[in-house]
Amino acid sequence: MSPKKRYETGSGNVFKDIGVPNAEEHLVKAQLVFKIDAILTKRGLKQVEAADLFGVRQPDVSKMLRGDFRQFSVERLLRFLVALDQDVEIIVKPHRSRNDAAAMQVV
Repeated sequence: MSPKKRYETGSGNVFKDIGVPNAEEHLVKAQLVFKIDAILTKRGLKQVEAADLFGVRQPDVSKMLRGDFRQFSVERLLRFLVALDQDVEIIVKPHRSRNDAAAMQVV
């Protein structure tokens, strides 16, 4: 008889699952940084070039891309995307589900 595997189904937000304060905001920031990183990689931009474009120092870009993005607000990350010539749309709509809380998401 094989031992049963024990696991827990996650909420979809790892930051919430591990008890990080402001988990929803942290997830949105992580998703925005993921988009920024994907664009930098696709364009072959180096961290120094990104730093010049964003108006920050290269070590700050490095920390951000490694997951240390606490110093950047959601708004600032959105501005980085605009600096990368991306259109950013914010859509506010009524929450429809009765089963879960209203949420923010990056698409």
